[in-house]
Amino acid sequence: MRDVDTLKCFPSFKPCRGSVNSSEGTQPSTARRSPNNLGEGTMTRVSGESSIMQRVIVLDPNKEALMPCHPARARKLLAMGKAAVYRRYPFTIILKAALAEPELQAVELKVDPGSKTTGIALVANFKRGRRVLWAANLDHRGQVVKQSLEKRRHARRSRRRRKSRYRPARFDNRTRPKGWLAPSLRSRVDNVFNWSRKLVGLVPVTSIVVETVRFDTHKLVNPEVSGVMYQQGQLQGYEVRQYLLEKWGRRCAYCDVANVPLEVEHITAKSRGGSDRVSNLTLFSHQCNQDKSNRDVREFLADKPDKLKVILAQARQPLKDAAAINSIRYAIGDQLKTWGLPVSFWSGGRTKHNRVRQGYEKEHWIDAACVGETGEQVHIPAQLKPLGIKARGRGSRQMCRMDRYGFPRTGPKSTKRVHGFQTGDLVKAVVPQGKKVGTHIGRIAVRASGSFRVGVVDGINERYCCLWQRTDGYEYAD
Repeated sequence: MRDVDTLKCFPSFKPCRGSVNSSEGTQPSTARRSPNNLGEGTMTRVSGESSIMQRVIVLDPNKEALMPCHPARARKLLAMGKAAVYRRYPFTIILKAALAEPELQAVELKVDPGSKTTGIALVANFKRGRRVLWAANLDHRGQVVKQSLEKRRHARRSRRRRKSRYRPARFDNRTRPKGWLAPSLRSRVDNVFNWSRKLVGLVPVTSIVVETVRFDTHKLVNPEVSGVMYQQGQLQGYEVRQYLLEKWGRRCAYCDVANVPLEVEHITAKSRGGSDRVSNLTLFSHQCNQDKSNRDVREFLADKPDKLKVILAQARQPLKDAAAINSIRYAIGDQLKTWGLPVSFWSGGRTKHNRVRQGYEKEHWIDAACVGETGEQVHIPAQLKPLGIKARGRGSRQMCRMDRYGFPRTGPKSTKRVHGFQTGDLVKAVVPQGKKVGTHIGRIAVRASGSFRVGVVDGINERYCCLWQRTDGYEYAD
């Protein structure tokens, strides 16, 4: 398959139609521009399609970063055989001949860290102003990491309780190094670090701009707090249970029964994302506790809207996302400083001011483009679609699969790769005949038998598969 045809497999890249005009639309198509500047000077508009799409990353034959170019320019280079596809996500081409004197503009890597999603933007400082060249929303997997660790902990606990060889706990033998972060938080930092490393190697980045936010979780609960009140929390002088007894009048919060043993229960069950904060705790009688189980309070009190209103009034907005950002904000900055580039940090208030003043919508990647002083005047195309990146991990270190009792139900894995393919690789399979005839593009799931699953199609033989990109722990959406 020709390299230029690969652009047609992605929704963001459409085939050229008609004549090619200049970026401003006022100059004739024969206007000459510097052939050594693939960034600003080669912006083109293709008749019948929008010109405001993600730029294509360009490398020279020595894999040195050049200025990203417009997709129309990339299609021409591929069609004329002057370039080849180097990487699919983010889409990157590599030139076959070096440019005499490549012109590079200043490019900023801007990051808006988030607990669930981090916005990333590449902003170039052209003569006509700052423009967004490339953007992405990076979805983290912190909650998945937390659940996996809990599952592993439960499996180890079950093994210790069985009537078998005693397996002692090892937590007393482990020490935490300086700057240690919980695995769910470390995964967020590593995601930002890995993508900054990729972009610094593919694009001539000259500086990094990061939004750093410090959430006052006490003020989020009580906006009037100040001064010495920070030392006087809502539980000052009380035990938690005594506080709950007084708060709920020593009655069951659901049936109002009094003078019976009461149990402390979560309004939103921990299995559904609830926390141990006092605002999420209440008192139940034993029977109400059993009836509610781990159901949602709205489901349990669907026939008592007045009672439901009272219960929900006690609930507070969870602060775990704010706590996560407070924990990782310095770690992200320390990691980004390792590249030796100038790194500046700016407040979230400045980002919001820049975004609102320019009339942009609230999006993670738009916030990233508006971070800092350089975000005061930045051009963001109205129809620019960011690349969706979702962290999926790089496989499992678990050697055997377990049954519900914690015993191995499969043999140990012998190898990760089968016929040169690994689960998660992006492949293209062209099946000439049979039930699976056609072209299939997607992630692959390998088996030792050589019968793979490509995307949602199962039972494709390995001889029909062609590798497009190795798995890197992320899933992409155009």
